[in-house]
Amino acid sequence: MSKLLIPYYEHPSVRPAEWDAIIAAAPRLYGVILNPANGPGDHPDEAFAEVAARLRAEDVRVLGYADTDYARRPLADVVRDLDRHRDWYGTDGAFLDQVTSGPEELGYYRHLARAAGGTLALNHGTLPHSSYARIADVLVTFEGHWTTYRRRPPQPWRGSTDVRLCHLVYGVPEAVDLTAEGVDLYCAVPGVGDHPWGTLPHTLESAR
Repeated sequence: MSKLLIPYYEHPSVRPAEWDAIIAAAPRLYGVILNPANGPGDHPDEAFAEVAARLRAEDVRVLGYADTDYARRPLADVVRDLDRHRDWYGTDGAFLDQVTSGPEELGYYRHLARAAGGTLALNHGTLPHSSYARIADVLVTFEGHWTTYRRRPPQPWRGSTDVRLCHLVYGVPEAVDLTAEGVDLYCAVPGVGDHPWGTLPHTLESAR
């Protein structure tokens, strides 16, 4: 059965009830992406450290967010982010955002895979070259609006079956259930605009 990979980019002190709902949904979660400040930030945040500890106590993976800017960001900067996530928040791995889909930059991401220190999720947002399955545990093969998801569904994956595929969909109507799409992992939220990942899936919102 499909599980949730949740990118919830809101501060725990501002949205405590929402974080409580995420933690209460632990049995349904594959993992939660921790993103204090478009990455780990410049100093530890006690509120994020607390929710990370609560998630780990419920056996939920905590993945540290890092932007790679399609392999344009210096490797040392991304590795520093991953080290800070691990040192400050005890993360179990990494969620790398804005990842290339072609094979040319595979060496860049192979280096980061060694630095991730656990579960590695790569957000391509589209179907990537099959070689990425050799270095990652999760490939995000779709990120976008619900109307695009229905009009142009993600192409079938024809690579390794050892990797989990994930769809991140926003602007999703309340009645929709992505578990019917047959994807391994997903997150479907109602939010739209520049910050859709400041909203929770409908099923978690209704449980609050």
